Amino acid sequence: MKSFSNRILAWAAVHGRQSLPWQQIRSPYRVWISEIMLQQTQVATVIPYFERFMARFPDCASLAAAPLDEVLHHWSGLGYYARARNLHRAAVQLCAQHGGDFPPDIEATIALPGIGRSTAGAIHALSRGARHPILDGNVKRVLARHCAVAGVPDEPKTLKALWALAEALTPTTHVAAYTQAIMDLGALVCTRHTPRCALCPVVDSCEAFQAGQVSEFPARRVRRALPERATQFLILNNPSGEWLLERRPPNGIWGGLWGFPELSAQETVEDWGLRHGLVLQLSLPAPPPVVRVFTHFRLTISPVRATTDTRARRIMDSDRWLWYNNALPANVGLAAPVASIIAQLSAEPKGTTS
Repeated sequence: MKSFSNRILAWAAVHGRQSLPWQQIRSPYRVWISEIMLQQTQVATVIPYFERFMARFPDCASLAAAPLDEVLHHWSGLGYYARARNLHRAAVQLCAQHGGDFPPDIEATIALPGIGRSTAGAIHALSRGARHPILDGNVKRVLARHCAVAGVPDEPKTLKALWALAEALTPTTHVAAYTQAIMDLGALVCTRHTPRCALCPVVDSCEAFQAGQVSEFPARRVRRALPERATQFLILNNPSGEWLLERRPPNGIWGGLWGFPELSAQETVEDWGLRHGLVLQLSLPAPPPVVRVFTHFRLTISPVRATTDTRARRIMDSDRWLWYNNALPANVGLAAPVASIIAQLSAEPKGTTS
């Protein structure tokens, strides 16, 4: 029987993905951007983001030189914004320390912000053909099933076993093709739900399949009910129809993005206005509550709508605040629910904003 890698390579030559935009030019930079975007995000979602990102930031130098606000603007909607902040930090570091290119040493690549062992392996394997294993979610699933590896994949003992398999099964030749092939196998055939085992090129040696236990691998972590959190967005218009936005702290949800101010617990709109030198008037109707589910909690956002007749010098003198004009939008990153609410309210007929 052909080796594991040869069977996967033969399958991929016919059935693998060949036309994804980041496959056309396999530079380390393009592979890096695609790999970061693909973390916890579907390929179909990533494609238009990747193409727009490449058009604006075609190389490491252009990414490093850009303001973080603009990078976040091009990332808006992809979620997990720490990825974009780390991209920018790593680009600056690459330009300062490595001439704007990835160093040949994989350990130096792993040391960059936001790049772990698997992402570093993919960068070096896919763009340079260097023999470094990868272990993204798709590969974990393929290996856990093929070798019946017990345990939740991200637990240390299980992860160590999966890395050992990834290292042992990665061939010494055709590394770039194999790396893409095993990712494709997990994405297209050995899927999380309803895997297409009849189409799998390595089904004859798959231990989970032979035991009739494909659905039991990889093991899944027991899900617990997510804690509930709540907040209020203050949606504030001025006479020019602009929306008041506040830059969020660099860490936490929507870190570094622009969003509506949040009212603290027990704080009224009037109290908030007095605290910031604004006279506010409540405005109805407000949009309905918005629910967002994050990794560790579920957030209910209740919008509160108000107007003011001034821009307020205290706010305008600070780069923490921005009056946002949706007709001439600033090149800044907006949190997804903020962009959605602005689009919804901007579509209202004139005369309904007060």
